[in-house]
Amino acid sequence: MSEKVGTSGTATRVFSGVQPTGHLTLGNYLGAVRRWVDEEQYRANALFCVVDLHALTVEHDPARVRRLSRQAATLLLAAGLDPERCTVFVQSHVDEHVRLSYLMECTAGVGEMRRMVQFKEKAAREEAAGVRLSLLTYPALMAADILAYGTDEVPVGEDQAQHVELTRDLAVRFNRRYGRVFVVPRASVPPVAARVMDLQDPRSKMGKTAALRNGGAGVVHLLDEPDAVRRKVMRAVTDGGTDVVYDRDERPGVANLLDVLAACRGDGDPAGLAEAYGSYGALKRDTAEAVVELLRPVRERHAELAADPGYVDGVLRAGAERARGMARPRVDAAYEAVGLLPVGS
Repeated sequence: MSEKVGTSGTATRVFSGVQPTGHLTLGNYLGAVRRWVDEEQYRANALFCVVDLHALTVEHDPARVRRLSRQAATLLLAAGLDPERCTVFVQSHVDEHVRLSYLMECTAGVGEMRRMVQFKEKAAREEAAGVRLSLLTYPALMAADILAYGTDEVPVGEDQAQHVELTRDLAVRFNRRYGRVFVVPRASVPPVAARVMDLQDPRSKMGKTAALRNGGAGVVHLLDEPDAVRRKVMRAVTDGGTDVVYDRDERPGVANLLDVLAACRGDGDPAGLAEAYGSYGALKRDTAEAVVELLRPVRERHAELAADPGYVDGVLRAGAERARGMARPRVDAAYEAVGLLPVGS
């Protein structure tokens, strides 16, 4: 998720989060992380969070969640987030997220939660193992993530728009019942970002959970070795015909390769790139090498940071302290508003 936050009359704040539900992918990097590094960390009070609590809503391996949380935080730093400019932290290290989440649960209705599309989809997949209550209520935690920092603008894709609408409803309802505590956020269309699709299923987004399909052959992870990247790209699904044409509807496989190549090179015209290629093989080779070179510095910096876990721990500890200082006054105000006794009273 990505929230651009702030309050009236103040500089824009950015809050963005990534779930440790799988290894970060090329899609995560080109679609969001690179923008965080190049643009959003330079805004006032930018926060970037590993939202580990959201990973607990489905069956999971505790050791894997812990490992992926550290890896995600390390990769955000390796990609170029500067802890001197922005705040990097782990969600579970800041109690205010959970404190406010309970108030949001007390504000929401069961019917609202059951109507959430992602709950319906994930519940269907989890039915055999048993659906966790947290899968139903996690939109309350997501609302807390947004509201705790005074969010007024939320850049989202279509898959998260419903959560923003719920957050708006909860903020309005809370303010009407108990007095104005929260800024009512609004959804906005984020800057155009690269849309990276699965290399084996080019009509589906390349994401962390997509790695479960086709043995992960269609997903490039940020820490994949260069030979693995080349192998995955060279085996990417293409389409009927032999000419290289940019057509997302009729030729999604080729269009995806052109999108990736354009994004890696910083060229915003994948259709123009198509004119330079007379075969799929040449396009795949160039795309593979472009991805390898794009990810090389990230992999190298990750290796350096992974060898110094004390540094990463220090960044996360300092980040959590700063985030807590930003969120606590608003969450304390919400607790007082609903009638809870202040500590020490």
